[in-house]
Amino acid sequence: MRLFSFNTPHTPPTAREDDPTILRLIRSRRVGPASFHRLIAEHGSAGAALAALPEIAGRAGIEAYAPCSEAAAAAELRAGHRAGARLLRFDDADYPPLLRQIADAPPVLWIKGNAAILRDPSIAVIGARDASSLGLRMARGLARGLAERGLRIVSGLARGIDSAAHEASVKTGTIAVMAGGIDVIYPRENRVLAATICDRGCLISEQPPGLAPVARHFPLRNRIISGLAHGVVVVEAAPRSGSLITARNALDQGREVLAVPGHPVDGRAGGCNQLIRDGAILVRNADDVLAALPELAPRLPGADPPATDLAPDPDGAGPGAQPAPPPSADPPPPAPARPALPFPHRGATRAADATRLVLQHLSASPTDQDALARDTGLRAAELSSLLIELELKGRLTRLAGGQIALS
Repeated sequence: MRLFSFNTPHTPPTAREDDPTILRLIRSRRVGPASFHRLIAEHGSAGAALAALPEIAGRAGIEAYAPCSEAAAAAELRAGHRAGARLLRFDDADYPPLLRQIADAPPVLWIKGNAAILRDPSIAVIGARDASSLGLRMARGLARGLAERGLRIVSGLARGIDSAAHEASVKTGTIAVMAGGIDVIYPRENRVLAATICDRGCLISEQPPGLAPVARHFPLRNRIISGLAHGVVVVEAAPRSGSLITARNALDQGREVLAVPGHPVDGRAGGCNQLIRDGAILVRNADDVLAALPELAPRLPGADPPATDLAPDPDGAGPGAQPAPPPSADPPPPAPARPALPFPHRGATRAADATRLVLQHLSASPTDQDALARDTGLRAAELSSLLIELELKGRLTRLAGGQIALS
């Protein structure tokens, strides 16, 4: 339990202080983000709050309280720089504007990659780690469609839906919020994906570099995911899952919550169906997401300029209109193909693991066998053999058109 439990928006210090002082305050024992902002508001600066901490702790019955040391703060700064990351403080101009609005906004963020995209309009796409093939395809389609319209995709770099959303939007710049330190990629299989994200997007963590994530870090990460975004889209989620924690955070932060419906007997769709029953917006594609958030339209590329009171010219063209260029005789050359991204293979090597992998990607909704092969990474012959075995065991049903579903 935190020693200081406040729920107030952050108040910037009266003057900019050095990074070690800010780090010392937020890394001090029992000081959380909301406590940090309240201490700054009450004492005027991080330095004054640090000086007051031992007395405050003493009044709370904690003897010999010592704030975070200068050496520890200096060591964290060196570790962050070694990792190629930048420290972004709550009083920096580049700090994400939406995230700054939440009551427990992270006082510091470690950023690796292109921090400029944090000021762009964004949507969070999240969901189950053990996602089905249909869920993965939905996540990819949503993320790609939204990214192509100029939105940044925010997710948590986890297996399943998160990874699919990042992979589909990595070419335009995606934002991955990490539960551990900025240099601790979890799961390890996403190391190549994380490195690729940094080319145009960025990695974010509020934790010190080198810190391995533990269970209590993930809910903290989830509030940042929702805090960065204008809305949160849940693609697949069990009734009790981290994705629903993120959805609750989004509601508390005043964000829109959207969900993709799923088959009633598929446990991975239970959380999404529950959200829709309770008032979340049902979405089927990127257009549904944009329709639910009309306030984003003016901020997206290609948006119409504001209307003016000037009358059109006599020829019917608007003010300042330029004549259309003559049609070209030859079509423009096609854009060069981009090389495939080297995402690591996540397939299993043993028969039992391969069977679990196939069952994980199937649901009660029909799935195409070719798509299943692509999503699992299994060879066609290996997959065909497994499907026959599962069919004989009564675990799956073959449908018309080469599609498969769980029995």
